[in-house]
Amino acid sequence: MKKSDQTVAATGEVPGPAPRTRDVPLPWQQPKAASEDKDAPARVAAILNSAGYLQADEDVAFLQSDDMRGVRLQLDFMKAEHGLAEQNVHHTIVVFGSTRIPEPLAARARLDRARRALDAHPKDPKAQQKVKIAEQVRKRSHYYAIAQEFGKAVGRLTALRDDGCIALMTGGGPGIMEAANRGAFHAGAKSIGLNITLPHEQYPNPYQTPGLCFRFHYFALRKMHFLNRARALVAFPGGYGTMDELFETLTLIQTRKIAPLPIVLVGREFWSRAVNFRFLVEEGVIDPEDEELFCFAETATEILEIIVHWHARAGEPLFEKPTSV
Repeated sequence: MKKSDQTVAATGEVPGPAPRTRDVPLPWQQPKAASEDKDAPARVAAILNSAGYLQADEDVAFLQSDDMRGVRLQLDFMKAEHGLAEQNVHHTIVVFGSTRIPEPLAARARLDRARRALDAHPKDPKAQQKVKIAEQVRKRSHYYAIAQEFGKAVGRLTALRDDGCIALMTGGGPGIMEAANRGAFHAGAKSIGLNITLPHEQYPNPYQTPGLCFRFHYFALRKMHFLNRARALVAFPGGYGTMDELFETLTLIQTRKIAPLPIVLVGREFWSRAVNFRFLVEEGVIDPEDEELFCFAETATEILEIIVHWHARAGEPLFEKPTSV
């Protein structure tokens, strides 16, 4: 049966929207009066001041409890994820390297101080060792300039295939990471750093984009973000931290847990002494093909050319047109 059109007529005046404030307060807007129970105000105050009354997202002690570790893991991931997506960062080129390799002038000043200390105590073995280490650091300080040049080159990259923003990403600390962030900063590009909360005080290097320097509680979530958008990993000479990130990435690619990506080790002479990859192959603990998961470079130009050519050979070029430093 066809329904006839019906019009509902108002039976009275239609009320407007309720005002934001009430003329008459609700019963719970006032605490129980002392005139009704002289102990009531003190009891209400005790309740309000108790940890249990804190709203969950305002209760820091609760959020830091063992039971809330899963929530903290999610928050650790989501804050950076939200920030990167908000800044339209679709791709990253990740740079690792020693925090102890400063710019050449600083390395020279450190060596001069070590030599003066040795002159004052020429037979002190610790002073002798400090001079030797300072000499090596000064020798390696040219990598700071290479990292800075490479960061500048990444900062100038344009014409990505999917129009997404590519940005340089580091661990946010001093040394090589500072140099790479510094280069991107001077190119006028976004520069990302992923810091980690440690027991001692630390500061991010000053060349990261405000809002794109994130501080993590968990190393695992920080590692995830290093690789989540990575289109290349560039490892300069470094110590435990650099090797940790390098070997974890090599393992993930070796096992195909993640899709392969170019891994560039900067400084063949350093890496060949630091890690004897050929020995690992000969001992049978890695396969010959695992030695082909990375390559070496010596200059910023070589690093970028390797990355561009790797993606072109993979059939997924990062850029519509060839790019160079």
